[in-house]
Amino acid sequence: MSDPRPLLLRRGPLLLTALLLCAPPFYLDAFWLRIGLFSMAAAIGAVGLGLLSGTAGQLSLGHAFFLAVGAYGYVWLAGEPGPGLPPAVAAVLAVLLAGAAGGLFSPVAGRVKGIYLGVATLALVFLGHHVLLTADSVTGGFNGRSVPPLELGGFAFAESGPELTVLGVPFGAEERLWYLGLALFAVTWFTARGLLRGRPGRALAAVRDSETAAAVMGVHVARYRSAAFVVSSMYAGLAGVLLALSFRRVVPDYFSLALSVDYLAMIVIGGLGSVAGATAGAVFVTALPLLMTRYADQLPLVAAPGSGGGSIGPTEASRYLYGAAIVVILLYAPDGLHGLARRIRARLRRRPPVTGPPGTGPSSGPDRTDPDPDAPSGTTGTTGTTGTDDTSARAKEHTP
Repeated sequence: MSDPRPLLLRRGPLLLTALLLCAPPFYLDAFWLRIGLFSMAAAIGAVGLGLLSGTAGQLSLGHAFFLAVGAYGYVWLAGEPGPGLPPAVAAVLAVLLAGAAGGLFSPVAGRVKGIYLGVATLALVFLGHHVLLTADSVTGGFNGRSVPPLELGGFAFAESGPELTVLGVPFGAEERLWYLGLALFAVTWFTARGLLRGRPGRALAAVRDSETAAAVMGVHVARYRSAAFVVSSMYAGLAGVLLALSFRRVVPDYFSLALSVDYLAMIVIGGLGSVAGATAGAVFVTALPLLMTRYADQLPLVAAPGSGGGSIGPTEASRYLYGAAIVVILLYAPDGLHGLARRIRARLRRRPPVTGPPGTGPSSGPDRTDPDPDAPSGTTGTTGTTGTDDTSARAKEHTP
């Protein structure tokens, strides 16, 4: 049955959210826009890892490797030395390159599971880091490479493009990249939700719950697990492209094991198998160290970067905090922030029982025929319908 509400009313919250997300470039400075850009890039990668680990039930510690493939793939394809392709074409090919890397590893992902798959993907991080350091002609070695700006139809998402002023606000690189990040995140959001709500999502959930039962129902277990790995790799490649554009320079040390652990923390805190949960976890894990770095001098027990003296730096302090958040989530809300928000909404929507003195209100009177919500099955809890008085027909109240 279709929703009888008008289309504008049904899509109102979505439209309001879109308008609110379009407003920050007009009011916030570059620091807050950079936090938003890094959070959107992390959310894209976290959604991909959520599909793999939360929905398909495959543990992966190699997400940083596929982020590096996307970032460095774009830099090499669009830059010099390299083919020097148009940046838009290079971005698409970088995402496909990350998917191809996931496809090369997918036979392993289709046959190995659990901690064994985690160890196998862990090898990708160390192998990739070694290649990034030694392949100087492609990656630039230890110092990395500068990132060519993205251009679409002559419009550059960088300071080097023509000056742009919108409603009296000058649009620099952060303001322009903000809307690119929003567009990429919107594509990620809707495609991932479509996968989860469609047949692939149900098949992956069946594989996660019981491979034997899924195989009996006709699900090709190895094929779906391999496909989940490829799709997750493509999301990671897209996140790598956006990260490269936001950082404007890529270095090998960023794509380390710590980054893979950060992404696991994102989906655990936000909620496994949830697009909204992965997004919330990504924003939390990404924004926390940046905020603590900016306000380190105002926080107790946290020292500004480079101050020394044995104090805890903002990066270490933020890791301690979201490590503690993981422990609290696992103990009190195993389904993450998304599940916690869902339960809170359910409680708020629950109507309190209607109470009042006998003989008053619209529910009283001899012609009452409404069923009693507390009555057991097979009774109505009404007066004037059973031939007995009201006290004998009313359901017995349970003692709390």
